[in-house]
Amino acid sequence: MIRFPMSDDQKDIVDLMCQILEKELAPQLAELDRESKFPMDVFNKLHEAGLYAMEVPEKYGGMGLDHESLFLMHEAMGYYDSGFGFSFHGGSMSAESIYVGGTEEQKQFASEKLLEGKMFAYCLTEPNAGSDAGAITTTARREGDEYVINGTKTFISCGELSDYFVVAATIDKELRHKGITLFLVGKEHGVKIGKHEDKMGLRLSPTNEVIFDDVRIPAANIIGAEGKGFGIAMRALEYARVATMSFAVGIMMRALDEATKYAKERTSFGKPIIKFQGLSWMLADMLKMTQVSHSTLMYAIKLLEEGKSLDGIGSSAKIYVSESASQCASMAVQILGGYGYMREYPVEKLMRDAKIFEIFEGTNQIQQIVLASMLSK
Repeated sequence: MIRFPMSDDQKDIVDLMCQILEKELAPQLAELDRESKFPMDVFNKLHEAGLYAMEVPEKYGGMGLDHESLFLMHEAMGYYDSGFGFSFHGGSMSAESIYVGGTEEQKQFASEKLLEGKMFAYCLTEPNAGSDAGAITTTARREGDEYVINGTKTFISCGELSDYFVVAATIDKELRHKGITLFLVGKEHGVKIGKHEDKMGLRLSPTNEVIFDDVRIPAANIIGAEGKGFGIAMRALEYARVATMSFAVGIMMRALDEATKYAKERTSFGKPIIKFQGLSWMLADMLKMTQVSHSTLMYAIKLLEEGKSLDGIGSSAKIYVSESASQCASMAVQILGGYGYMREYPVEKLMRDAKIFEIFEGTNQIQQIVLASMLSK
């Protein structure tokens, strides 16, 4: 595995995580991928080791781990399996909107639950509202001291694993973005989990339909205020978009390792194929894209930690990293040739896993629109 510069503390955390993943996850990975199953046993091992929800602020009883360290963990976890890593950290990252716009009581509640090992799911996307968040039709109607939520969310990561949901609903469909409001909803309020999506890749990360049928929650569970949900969600997603791409760097690191190892061992015309310039330059391109992707994300998170606007850097990073991950995985398959196409070797899985990073957290085409709009202004 490529090792980017780390402090001693960061290295200790990443090494501990890798030791657990190597022992607990790696031996069952192929079966889990076939079955599209999230391994709660591995999750529990990592939680017991203190590696879950490490970003919970110290004032709420957590470790308050900095985002740079979290990114290094993401990359290493993505090296083993980006789907598992995405759900493991998504279970806590989905509570980000609470830390952005919630009350002190909500922040304390979320922190306590996360430190107990509970998972949160972020419910924004709907069958007809993905990139256009203003088109959501899930409604929230106030009745006395309660809100009643009705609607169906789709493509929800960690839906079946979660006990708590951050739900985007509208108080008035005609208001579009200005009507969106966020709510903290517990599964015990009557949330129903629909189908488990049978995905091409990221198969260790369960994706579900989540159904709200006259779900009643206390009015105190509103996050922020009525009509303020879109702004809170966008601020939280600005971090989440960059953080999610760090798992794609892990895919690139693994693709490069597997391709390099094979190119050193495989001989053709009497010499290792890594000695052929055309192939060695492919490996060099993979290394280049991996290093630049890592550096770009680290710069983006530095800006966010300093409270500075990304001014398009988040969109640019999302596009570059996700496209690079797909290219690296595809190159690894090409370098392994026929073996790369077989499930016996890990690179075909990397290619399946990489594609989603160009789609979720705002498709790359939407990010292009954002960048073009900045230039037009």
